[in-house]
Parts: sequence; structure tokens; C-alpha cells
Amino acid sequence: MNIQYIIPHEWSIIEEGFDKNNVGSSESIFSIGNGYMGQRANFEETYSGKSLQGSYIGGIYYPDKTRVGWWKNGYPEYFAKVLNAPNWIGIDIKINGQTLDLNTCEVSNLRRELNMKEGWLCRSFTAKLANGNQISVESLRFISFKIKELGVVQYEVKALNFKGTIEFNPYLDAGIKNHDANYDEYFWKILGVGNDDKVGFACSETFKTEFRVCTAMQNVFYTNDTEIQSDFEIQKEEKKIGFKYQFNVVQNQTIILHKYAAVVQSMNHPKDDLLAPAKKVLAEGVALGFENLLEEQKKAWNEIWETADIVIEGDVKAQQAIRFNIFQLNQTYTGDDARLNIGPKGFTGEKYGGSTYWDTEAYCIPFYLSTKDKHVAENLLKYRYNQLDRAVENAGKLGFTNGAALYPMVTMNGEECHNEWEITFEEIHRNGAMIYAIYNYVNYTGDYTYIPKYGMEVMIGVARFWAQRATFSKDKNQYVILGVTGPNEYENNVNNNFYTNYLAQWCLRFAKENLEHLQSDYAEDYHRIIAKTGLTSTETTQWKEVIEKMYLPKSEKLDIFLQQDGFLDKEIIPADQLPKEQRPLNQKWSWDRILRSCYIKQADTLQGMYFFENHFDSDTLERHFDFYEPITVHESSLSPCVHSIIASKLNRVDKAYEFYLRTARLDLDDYNHEVHEGLHITSMAGTWLSVVQGFGGMRNFDNQLAFNPIIPKQWKSYSFKINYRGSTLQMYKSHEATQLLNLTEKSVEITLNGKKMIV
Repeated sequence: MNIQYIIPHEWSIIEEGFDKNNVGSSESIFSIGNGYMGQRANFEETYSGKSLQGSYIGGIYYPDKTRVGWWKNGYPEYFAKVLNAPNWIGIDIKINGQTLDLNTCEVSNLRRELNMKEGWLCRSFTAKLANGNQISVESLRFISFKIKELGVVQYEVKALNFKGTIEFNPYLDAGIKNHDANYDEYFWKILGVGNDDKVGFACSETFKTEFRVCTAMQNVFYTNDTEIQSDFEIQKEEKKIGFKYQFNVVQNQTIILHKYAAVVQSMNHPKDDLLAPAKKVLAEGVALGFENLLEEQKKAWNEIWETADIVIEGDVKAQQAIRFNIFQLNQTYTGDDARLNIGPKGFTGEKYGGSTYWDTEAYCIPFYLSTKDKHVAENLLKYRYNQLDRAVENAGKLGFTNGAALYPMVTMNGEECHNEWEITFEEIHRNGAMIYAIYNYVNYTGDYTYIPKYGMEVMIGVARFWAQRATFSKDKNQYVILGVTGPNEYENNVNNNFYTNYLAQWCLRFAKENLEHLQSDYAEDYHRIIAKTGLTSTETTQWKEVIEKMYLPKSEKLDIFLQQDGFLDKEIIPADQLPKEQRPLNQKWSWDRILRSCYIKQADTLQGMYFFENHFDSDTLERHFDFYEPITVHESSLSPCVHSIIASKLNRVDKAYEFYLRTARLDLDDYNHEVHEGLHITSMAGTWLSVVQGFGGMRNFDNQLAFNPIIPKQWKSYSFKINYRGSTLQMYKSHEATQLLNLTEKSVEITLNGKKMIV
């Protein structure tokens, strides 16, 4: 497999030539979506080769029964699966009776382009079938930002060396299985397939969760720019509906199909009659027509890029990569619906199952804060507030009491659905990320009202958890946190993970400080919250004791905090001394060997120093970076971005650039040899952070916006925009100049290279 076959281009992802080994990777890389739904870049026509057919709808899931060899108390009963939904893109083609299949025919001139500037996917190729007939095909499709529930395909077939028949069979297939199903079962039951005149439909319902979906299609044909009125033959199966159209063509004649597909579901419409809204969506789409819908698509993306774009001069691969990351983030989440969140694979694959990880709070919030209106990030926070009761239930299953809340590692509805014990039970640092996101939001937007309205209740639940989870050690005369897994999942069941302990201490302090602020300045809200939560002064006194006596493992000899108590018992060998054939470790080493090694999957101690950089001086940051970076193998997609940001802070520009490219082109160059499973959506926010917080040096600690920009030698210049408290700021940095422009009339106080000023 050629893992670097994507052609560099500033605004497009381009593939030229047909290599069957790249089909799975391209299906992920060229994925499209609009926040409501999305789809892998599968071929519309028949393909008998290896493929992962994937269409996905936000919020639709199935609780697949947990499959483990033995049960432990507290295990979740299911692992939530993002459902592979009915396939609406299918268009089978026959040329003089022979099926077009790129796996069996002779393919030439294949070109695929994902145009990120305008939001569409195009593919063209020439095919020679076994009967000697040659055709050229061009397809262009997009999922509409104008009409969220609409997808559109333009599919052109030209007869190159023959006359005869071209048969089109556009279809809907509801008989889809998840590739990651634990028991190889269907997750959908079919309520009905059929047609109402020119509209074909398939109505389905998920087992157990009872989400209903109606997928409908309508087809319009053209030749020589003239619409063709054509009869069709209905091809109906139990789980599939197709319309067969047959056209007699002469040499060099082209037939064009516009296929409109509506995907409506019961989260947004009455479940007993989904066909009516589906037909309404189709009618609106057909009335606008393909060209008008495409123009609306271009306008929508132009508005997105107006604030979200990052411009890099002098490095096309870096430019392509950052736009690819920004593009996929905007395809995955738009902030319109507080019931939705950002899955680690978005709409590009099935791996990791559930919709929501701590990635959202730790990595994605800053991107949406800076590139969207603040309500988008607020909806992400409300998602967790609305699931607070479930977080309390999750903690209760593990023995915690009195309203202690433990947010899940993986969830669709607030209930924990991850079933690896070392993560489900032990990777509790995720709880702290929920509070850090609240801090980030309030600190960036200045909207303190979120805390009395929603945030304080979440803080109290999480603080109660930390107070109960900490154990007082008589030997140390301090509080310890035992039996955890930190962000570095290559250490399980360790004691006193620095990141976890530090975050727990900070969460308790932050909750206590905000309670005191509410008591003095928001008395009515304070009394309401105290009455609702039953919080007592005895509890807050205990919080104070845990804060003051939290144990943080440290080596006095090295003058560094230790990742966990026993870390220096390990043999410390830099990762660059590992033979290449032994990487990645998670595919080449036994788990026993990994756990005993010093190697770090992702930033752990450094993750804490990234979050709380303002708590540490530069010398401290440098010592920790120099110790931990050489033994970090970055086998998590979330790791390189943190290292890039810290390297920038330390003015190690070459190192920062190296890590930037790794995070930015993780999927485009398939560093981890797994892109066929889907893209790393949440780590794409880390790519944005690598530029804005890394090279741009943007910080927002203590209610103060600051920039300290640097530039890699590989770039001529770069620029980005951020929305900040009603103002739009543009940073431009070249080797000769630094410019910070305020594009709005509202003045902003900032710090630039250590100097305070009003812009």
C-alpha cells in the first residue's frame, strides 16, 4: 500500500490512478458530512472488492451487548455502536447487460477530488468492460448544508466506443450491517420498502433503541442538457428498493443522473410518519435543482472558511493538511443540536463505537470557541450538563455516593458503555476534563453566567467524586489516588498518576473558589444550587483538606514530577533506540512487555503541563519535556499536538514543526497504518491547536488573551482568525513581520510578545 499517494494541493485532496490497495484508505480520507449525517467515500456503482460501506446519522446508535470472557461488577452491559445506516448513494450500472465493477474491469484515468473550499466530492475514470465496451464516468456528490437532511449525486456515463444500452439502477439499501457488530447481527429491522410514484423509500427502526429512519430517493435524468422523461421498472426486495432505467445511446452520448436522497429520523420528526417529511425534503431539493444546491453549498462553506481558515504560505503539504483537519471538524459538528457531540471517527468509520470521549472537552472546545459563535461550545458543555444524572448513576455503579458524578469514558446518552476494565474503571482523569472545559469556556468568552446556570452543579458532582476517590495515606500524611490509568494507556492500574492527581486537586480548588464567588455575587443561584445538591460545609471542608494535602509524585534528584509512583523503577531507554521493525509497539509487542516498559503512548505528565502551563515556569516545563518527550512513542493520535505546542513554547521550532506535520498529516499519510478504519476527527482539533496555540502562541489564562508567535523556517508566512468576545482578530506572521488586526469595531485588550496593548 502506498501510504503517501495523496497529491499535495492547497484546497483539495486529490488521488490519481486506481490502486485497489488504497480503496479502504480513500473511503475514509474522502468522506463527506454536514454535522447531521455523513458518509464514507464509497463508490456509487457496484464494487466487489474489499470495502467498508458506511453511512452514518448523528445521534443514532445501538447498544450492542458487551462481549467479554468474564464479568466484573460495574461493567456496562453494552458497547454503543454508531450505526451504519441505510445506503442511499447506490447506483448500479450495466453496459449492454454487463455490470460496471471497478474490481473486475480495466480502469484508467481515475481521479478523485475532495474540494474542501466548496464542500463536494468528485470522481472520474474510464472503464473498459470484458465485452470491450468503454465508458467514461464522472460523479459529483455532496451532503447539503442548505438542506441538512439531503444528499445529492450527479452521475454521468458516456459511451465512448459503442452504441447500445446503458442501464441505471439507483437504489436504497436498508440491509446494512455494522462491520464491528459483536455478534454479527443486524441492528435494524425493516418497517417497509416501496415507492410512491417517483419516490422510492426504505423505512427502518433500530432494535432496542427504536430510532426510526426513513431514507427516500428521487431521480432525474438528462442528456444534452435536456431532461429525459423515462419509465422505470421497480426492483423491490425485502430490504432494498431500486428503480431500473434503460437508455439507448449512440457513441459519445452522455446520460446524466441527478439522484436526490432524503434521510429523516425520529429525533427530529414524529416517528409514525417519516415518509411525509422525507418527501418534503426531496421536493425542496428537486425544486432547487442540482446546480442551485451546489451554489448554496459553496456559499455555506465560504462562510465557514471566512473565520476558520488558516493560510500557510510556502508549504503546500502543511497548508493542505491544516485545511483537511478544519474541513473534517466542520463536517462532523456544527453546534446546531445540543444532543449531538464529536465522535472520535466522526462520520468516517465505526471504530471506537460511542459518540463521545473526553477528547471533546480536552481538545475540541478551543477550536469551536475560536472559530464559531460561543453558543456552539456552550452546546457541547450543555451536552454534559444534560447527562449529569447519568454521571451520578455511573459513579453509583462503582460504589460512590451522595451525588458524586463520574462522566463516562465512552457514551451516547450519558451512560458508560466502554468495557475494558483498565479504562472503564481506571481512566478517571476524564472527569477532570469536563471541568477544564467549563473553565476554558468562561475564561475565553467572559460569560460567567454559565457557571450559576449550569456549570456549578457539574463541578459539585465531580468534586464529590474526587473527594471520595482520594485515599488518605497515613504513611505519607497526604491524599493519594490509587489504581488508575492516566492518558498514557501504556500504564494500567498505577498509583498516583501525576496528571490525575494534579487535575483532581485543581477541580476541587476550582469548585470551591466558584462556590465562594456565587455565595458573594450570585446569592440567589447559590442558595438554589445548595438546596438542589444538598451540599454541606462538612463536604467543602473535606475538599479543602484534600486540596492542601494532595500527593504529587516527584523525583527530587531529577527535579521532575513523576508520571506515577514507580516510574523510575523502569529502564529508561529513548524511543529512537527502538528498531523500526518493532513499531508501532501496540501491534508488535505483548501487552505485558508494553506495561513494563518506559514508553508512553501519549502526552501524560506533559498533558497536565499543557493544561496548566501558567502554573509552571519555563525551566520546569523544559525539564519535563526533555525527560518525557524522548520516551513518548505517540501511538495515540492525541499526542503529537501537545508536544508541538510545548516545543513551540520552548522555542524549539524544528521540533514543533516535526510534531505539527505528524498530527496534521496523520490520516493523509496514514502514520499509524489504520486510516481505512476511519479518520481521527478529535485529534484534528489538536492540529488546529498546534498552529494557533503552538506557532501562534495564543494563550488565554487568567482572563487575558495573549500571543507570542513564532514561525517555522519551512513557511514564508501564516495567518489565522479567531472570534474573541465579539471581536474577530487576525494574526499574520512572517519571518519579517508580525501583524495583529482587529477586523471589528469592538476594541480588545491583548498581550503581544509580553507587551499589553489595546487593538
